[in-house]
Amino acid sequence: MIQIPYIRHELSFPPLQSATDEGLLAYGGDLSADRLLLAYKSGIFPWYNSNDPILWWSPDPRLVLFTDEFILRKSLKKRMKHFEVRYDTAFTQVMQECAKINREGQEGSWIIPEVIEAYSVLHDIGYAHSIEAWQDGELVGGLYGVCIGKMFFGESMFAKVSDASKVAFAHLIDNLKKEGFEMIDCQIPSPHLKSLGAREISRIEFILLLENQINKDAPPMSWKDKSQKIVTNT
Repeated sequence: MIQIPYIRHELSFPPLQSATDEGLLAYGGDLSADRLLLAYKSGIFPWYNSNDPILWWSPDPRLVLFTDEFILRKSLKKRMKHFEVRYDTAFTQVMQECAKINREGQEGSWIIPEVIEAYSVLHDIGYAHSIEAWQDGELVGGLYGVCIGKMFFGESMFAKVSDASKVAFAHLIDNLKKEGFEMIDCQIPSPHLKSLGAREISRIEFILLLENQINKDAPPMSWKDKSQKIVTNT
């Protein structure tokens, strides 16, 4: 029987190779900004339900999307003209909307109030960002994630209107490519993300690529400057 290490107050994680076959590495600790940033830099992320302790994961294989492999279909490209895309204007609201989604095979949402609070702190200090799709002044879709160096870690997305989250994601990919980002961490396999070009790589390959990306000299982008108004609704 595998014993999962318990994290107390120390700011560290067990070696990644000690994770279970499912990718569970440790439990316990907290969601402080320092711990979350260390986790992402180490290829680890939290994922748990409200009745569980904090669970830390590093799956093998890992789902990633290389920005030059993103599949932008003609139908989606046309749909992009129907939305206004904003960055970092409704971060907490995006997380709250993501928390409402009922995902297949998942009981409840891991985006509980303490998680929203923790990532809002990361947002306040410039490491977490929201990419939002708006129509007629209403937030209708989007996603949020963490950015360190030249690496974007996608967390969750939602859509109230067809293709809204895809439009936000496509807009993000375009801007990341312009800024020299090569890869997005998508964490766990998803048919939806695979349809957009994401694929699985080994944990070892992921960590090597991750170390290269987060260590690049990357001054913070002015995310709000990336916002784009609606071109046309026809």
